Amino acid sequence: MDFSLTEEQESFRKMVRAWVEKECPKDVALEMEKQEFQYPHELFDKMAEAGFHGIAIDEAYGGSGGTELDQVILIRELSRSLGGQAWIWGINAFAGAKSVGYYGTEEQKKRFLPEIADGKAKFAIAVTEPAGGTDLLGVLKTTATQVDGGWRINGQKIWSTQAHVADYLLLLARSEKDVAKKTQGTTLFLVPRESAGLETRQIPKLGMKNVGSCEVFLDDVFVPDELVLGEPGQAWYMLLKTLNNERIIMAALALGILDGVIEEALRYLDEREVFGKKLGQMQVLQHYVADMLIAQKNAELLVYNAAWRQSQGLECGMEANMAKVVASEGAVSAADHGIQMFGGMGYALETQMQRYWRDARLYKIGPIANEMARNSIAEMAGLPRSF
Repeated sequence: MDFSLTEEQESFRKMVRAWVEKECPKDVALEMEKQEFQYPHELFDKMAEAGFHGIAIDEAYGGSGGTELDQVILIRELSRSLGGQAWIWGINAFAGAKSVGYYGTEEQKKRFLPEIADGKAKFAIAVTEPAGGTDLLGVLKTTATQVDGGWRINGQKIWSTQAHVADYLLLLARSEKDVAKKTQGTTLFLVPRESAGLETRQIPKLGMKNVGSCEVFLDDVFVPDELVLGEPGQAWYMLLKTLNNERIIMAALALGILDGVIEEALRYLDEREVFGKKLGQMQVLQHYVADMLIAQKNAELLVYNAAWRQSQGLECGMEANMAKVVASEGAVSAADHGIQMFGGMGYALETQMQRYWRDARLYKIGPIANEMARNSIAEMAGLPRSF
């Protein structure tokens, strides 16, 4: 059993690490994140120049090839410095590249995948609604009514990251009212952001301040038939694959934050002196570091296993949830202990730890709350449904 990266994967990882150190080291990432509501277009474009948006897109459609494992390697290295700002790559990867790649028509793949790979198209996902949060289907009120040549969509979404700058929104709507199960009768659309009747509003946030998360309002928005993604009425069964990929990518992002936290902690413990000796000699702080390293290894094994399973076409819902829970909780705990290590300066906006904590805190809530992820894991193990 081999747990190591292949020679090609390790070479790719080192290339991304070098790119990060040159283009967006931690001090640069810290300054960028302070620009609330100022989306980092330049960073997105630099990622395009480096070929990152083409990762895991088939070469036949202008991509660089690779699998979900390569996605994990990339975003882990990005978030080690960028923290939550790495999500500008992640959202495009699963909402755009993977969703179109998984269940788009051949015409849709030829149309969208080359644009995504070149960084010429931004995507957002719009599935969550204000009244429901994780209960996507239970409160799904956004409707799609079929009309001549397309559909009319009405409703509201929330927590749609980068919807304000996206070219297309991957949007879930109820297209059939009379269904036996709420999982039936839903359809996925690629909704152009510039559509008449579509409005976005950014939400002020604790972290990831320059990566906008939005409310989306749809008032009789027309979407042509060619922008229906997959089979009408079957969206939920398709969307699960996208949502698993989202959780794996987000888990890898949290793992990258763990990497960054550990680096900052070790650096500070070596530099800081108290009571005539290095801070790193304090036993309790050594225990904090040991716990961080244990969390890092646990998350790494789970994240890479989930990504490998998805790359092999295997069921990975439980594994994706496990990876997301362990990585997010490990990142939050590590960053919180990191702040404690830094003492008063850990609370100062000029340090990296507080940024890591603010970003990581979200991942215990979204894209699925860890409590709900645990419910799903238990249900997959054969226990009765608890919700």
